[in-house]
Amino acid sequence: MVWERQQGRGGRGARRDEGRSREGAVRMVRRSRSRKLQKLTGLCRREEGLRVKRSCPSCGPSEPGGEEKKGRGNPVSVQLFPPELVEHIISFLPVRDVVALGQTCHYFHQVCDAESVWRRICHRLSPRLREQGSGVRPWKRAAILNYTKGLYFQAFGGRRRCLSKSVAPQLAHGYRRFLPTKDHVFILDYAGTLFFLKNALVSSTLGQIQWKRACRYVVLCRGAKDFASDPRCDTVYRKYLYVLATREQPGVVGTTSSRACDCVEVYLQSSGQRVFKMTFHHSMSFKQIVLVGQETQRALLLLTEEGKIYSLVVNETQLDQPRSYTVQLALRKVSRCLPHLRVACMASNQSSTLYITDQGGVYFEVHTPGVYRDLFGTLQAFDPLDQQMPLALSLPAKILFCALGYNHLGLVDEFGRIFMQGNNRYGQLGTGDKMDRGEPTQVHYLQRPIALWCGLNHSLVLSQGSDFSKELLGCGCGAGGRLPGWPKGSASFVKLHIKVPLCACSLCSTRECLYMLSSHDIEHHPAYRDLPASKAVGTPEPSLGAGAPQDPGGVAWACEEYLSQIHNCPTLQDRMEKMKEIVGWMPLMAAQKDFFWEALDMLQRAAGGAGQGPPPPES
Repeated sequence: MVWERQQGRGGRGARRDEGRSREGAVRMVRRSRSRKLQKLTGLCRREEGLRVKRSCPSCGPSEPGGEEKKGRGNPVSVQLFPPELVEHIISFLPVRDVVALGQTCHYFHQVCDAESVWRRICHRLSPRLREQGSGVRPWKRAAILNYTKGLYFQAFGGRRRCLSKSVAPQLAHGYRRFLPTKDHVFILDYAGTLFFLKNALVSSTLGQIQWKRACRYVVLCRGAKDFASDPRCDTVYRKYLYVLATREQPGVVGTTSSRACDCVEVYLQSSGQRVFKMTFHHSMSFKQIVLVGQETQRALLLLTEEGKIYSLVVNETQLDQPRSYTVQLALRKVSRCLPHLRVACMASNQSSTLYITDQGGVYFEVHTPGVYRDLFGTLQAFDPLDQQMPLALSLPAKILFCALGYNHLGLVDEFGRIFMQGNNRYGQLGTGDKMDRGEPTQVHYLQRPIALWCGLNHSLVLSQGSDFSKELLGCGCGAGGRLPGWPKGSASFVKLHIKVPLCACSLCSTRECLYMLSSHDIEHHPAYRDLPASKAVGTPEPSLGAGAPQDPGGVAWACEEYLSQIHNCPTLQDRMEKMKEIVGWMPLMAAQKDFFWEALDMLQRAAGGAGQGPPPPES
């Protein structure tokens, strides 16, 4: 028994010696690390302590008179650290924190804005990205593009009506544009890689098998410039995907040289299989492709780098047949009749095409009499024998971008004003009524949109508030949940009940789902200009003795119009609904709009308990 106790004491002593040896080893490692830090920075001395200031490094001593407190050593500025060390440390911060740190002082602004920092961040976000891309700040642009990329969607049906995010391809260098088809989604990045995002059956966390959108991805092709599919709003018709790409072609026979030629490759959207390819001469370079027409007479419109438009016709019903034939590439009539015009971009639907020139002019091609009547209200100038004749639209300013629906369209000018035209049966023009417009009509309560989209019978606008928060507005038919929160639709643009990503830049709506693309390009700045006072709606012309305009932007006129619309409503419930629409029109912050809408809902519920509406308003 005594021997066992002595043995136990000896074991405890051995364990105590082992613990002491471990503590000594830890102290030795710490000493070696401190010596390495002293040798690297040259800031610490053995007899002095090190204290880094928390104030701005470019300022002087934090204590008045520069007196040092006893036992604390000399204050040391962050500027004394080697710049490489500071940049290396900052590169491990999240992108949001790097941006916030760069706004604290001038020194950190220079450090956080260095390309070396963003190069490390870019390699951390996208390890497989080898080239920084183009631009003035290539590494910063590449890092922010990959940090903000995302595709979000919200299904209109089902139990869960919340915003979801698709799978993010690791090889993607930002998101440039996207296109949903019948079964899948295609995304083009800034490096020219086209990704194929598939819908598939996956198992949930509870072990249930469920159908999920855009949860798998593969690379469809590389070297892509643009892509298009059936221009109709219903994705059921989008059977094929047309990809404009650049491919290396062998040169002259007997030589090893090759040439880069543009081509159009056709893929099946269901499987991603290539079924057709047409190659153009190496002297022709294109930048955009759109489709127009029926399946049997599908016209491909190709925009060159010089602003000219060429077209060719294919029969989609014969694309899957294994044969080879030649198609004729011809210059479009808009480029033949108006050779001085330089087209900047195109938009199309099944029976019309819209061209925007580099000077902001707009030209139209309408191929069916029904759509022509909806757009212009008359058939006076329609020529069924010459459907490619371009028609010029009369607009007050330069147009930047547009959206083309089936029988209505939207235009945005250089001052951020929105003009709508066409059929307004469901209120899809957002003018507050359901009267058709045969010429561009301004929507006064909306300005400076980020994106505009026109569908079959409804329209969507992506806007940004003064607090940089983004919201989605919609008008027109609300059937099928296409206007979340407004099932009966609206003749005016109202805020939809959907959460919008902070960096959303484009959107698209189908019969089943609403998609929003998130991506921020630091070199794509808003090109809107300030509207001159003389062109503001409702602003009187300045006289010789007058000062500033009394009603800039026509605010008083708009308020009077709002009151008149409320006054014409017969019941209290109608007045409440009209007031909700008016709140959505007003240029208020998102929090203010939510407050007014919630307050009006409370008043409407309280008034609904009375059971009877008020008497008709007096004239």
